[in-house]
Amino acid sequence: MISRIDLRGDTLPEGGALRDLLPRAEFDVEAALDKVRPICEDVHHRGTAALIDYARKFDGVELSQVRVPAQALKTALEQLDPAVRAALEESIRRARIVHRNQRRGEHTTQVVPGGTVTEKWVPVERVGLYAPGGRSVYPSSVVMNVVPAQEAGVESIALASPPQKEFGGLPHPTILAACALLGVDEVYAAGGAQAVAMFAYGTDECAPANMVTGPGNIWVAAAKRYFTGKIGIDTEAGPTEIAVLADSTADPVHVAADLISQAEHDPLAAAVLVTDSVELADAVERELEPQVAATKHVEDRIKPALAGRQSAIVLVDSLEDGLKVVDAYGAEHLEIQTADAAAWAARVRNAGAIFVGPWAPVSLGDYCAGSNHVLPTGGCACHSSGLSVQSFLRGIHIVDYTRDALAEVTHHVVTLAEAEDLPAHGAALKARFGWKVPQA
Repeated sequence: MISRIDLRGDTLPEGGALRDLLPRAEFDVEAALDKVRPICEDVHHRGTAALIDYARKFDGVELSQVRVPAQALKTALEQLDPAVRAALEESIRRARIVHRNQRRGEHTTQVVPGGTVTEKWVPVERVGLYAPGGRSVYPSSVVMNVVPAQEAGVESIALASPPQKEFGGLPHPTILAACALLGVDEVYAAGGAQAVAMFAYGTDECAPANMVTGPGNIWVAAAKRYFTGKIGIDTEAGPTEIAVLADSTADPVHVAADLISQAEHDPLAAAVLVTDSVELADAVERELEPQVAATKHVEDRIKPALAGRQSAIVLVDSLEDGLKVVDAYGAEHLEIQTADAAAWAARVRNAGAIFVGPWAPVSLGDYCAGSNHVLPTGGCACHSSGLSVQSFLRGIHIVDYTRDALAEVTHHVVTLAEAEDLPAHGAALKARFGWKVPQA
């Protein structure tokens, strides 16, 4: 059901050579660009009419408008299962606690007497958020995108989710109810690359956004790449991943359950166990069979995900080597199920989010840990962070110098400007002092 990669016995290679030995899904965003480009440009030129045509073509629904009526949001919340509402409210509450503490304040540094640099943090004016709606419905993604944007102070928030034939062309009602709970009343029935294009270019129904965030399929990722530079993006999210670093103290029942929990997302989902214990590896393999047989989505998602090239049990000589492997892999979600798990977790450098010990499974982070589940995939955790309040803020430096403070440093500025053969830069200062360089 799941393959093995044996890295025992030899010194592990460094950097890219080690990464090349590890499992990873094929996810060619560049190849998808050629297919999303005409879709994006069609939305640019035809706006809502193009979105309606793509809803018919890709989603099998007939729309008269793309924006979701306010009454549909209200009705979705009224009809929401009370238990689901309570769970969403708790998810929102916990996410707000964590994200509110991420907000940076303005800070002023006195560089010299009379010379200060202040850094202030300003939210983007308008964001377009994307909530997937393909194989599964993700109201949790609504929470994870909306809460940090709101806590950052974004004034204008719009959300798009694919139209559903089962619900008369509206996004899934649980998505709509989550929007209503969060006070987001601008919602669009649009999916895929066309939704990203709607936010990037704007239409007669939807004003253009400064930034687009949220997970999606390869077409969403390709559209984000297409618009990079025109709009801000969070990340080009690929298939979801879990890596588990475990030793002989780990419970194979827990490890198997956690691997399966990510595999049920998608046939390209990655489930990787890194361990120095052959006994644990054997026990996890034995445990996978009955747990997979007892759940849903077995043939179309879980079995292909576990059997795919992106999933494996990786055997290493020691936890030190295991740490090197998980750092090279840079998992979206990394569980540490070892003795002294907190100490090992503290040494990890590359992961979207780290889950410490047997009582912090990835599923907790997906919904109610308070952390954000929009995280870097495909090894991007080595250079990128998950979604946070900071994602929606821009740092702006405010430079304030007096005449004396400028005079004191003018000779250095003039010297550096001339060293770079940019004499007009120096002249901009000399003009303020009668074209003479003040004495230091």
